Amino acid sequence: MPTLPEILTNDAKKGLVVDDCCNLIDAEVDDKGGLSGLAIKAGYKAIKGVKPGFVKHVVTDLLPEFARVLDPMYQEAKAAGKPVSDLFAARSSDVAEALLGLTDQKAKHSKNSLVRGTYDKLRGTAKKNVEAAAPRLGKLIEAHSS
Repeated sequence: MPTLPEILTNDAKKGLVVDDCCNLIDAEVDDKGGLSGLAIKAGYKAIKGVKPGFVKHVVTDLLPEFARVLDPMYQEAKAAGKPVSDLFAARSSDVAEALLGLTDQKAKHSKNSLVRGTYDKLRGTAKKNVEAAAPRLGKLIEAHSS
C-alpha cells in the first residue's frame, strides 16, 4: 500500500493537494465565530498579509512532513477498511498533536517576528481548532488517495 507522503506529494497531485489544503484552512477560519473567531480571523489575515502566497508556500513546505506524521493513522484506517475521515474524527486529538508538534518547531525557528508572534498568540486555542478540522482533513486525504 502506498504511503501518504507518496500519495500526497507526487508531482501529479501535489499542486492540487496544496490548493485543497489552502481552501480547507480558509474554510476552517471562515467557520470560526465569537471572540476567539475574531482573533483567529485577524491573525490569519495578518499572516496572509506577510506576503502574497505566504500560506500556500508554507503549506507546500509542510505537506511532506504533515503527510509523514499522519501516515500511521492513514495506514491504520486503510488496514481496517475504515474511512480516513472517520478515524481522524475519532482520533482528532492525535491528529492535532501530530500536526502541531511540527508547526510548533517551525514557528519557534521562524525568522519572521510577525509570524512567530501571531502563532504564539493563537497557539493556546490551536489544538481545539485543529481537532475540529480533523474530519475535513480526513475527507481531503480520502479525495486524493482514492
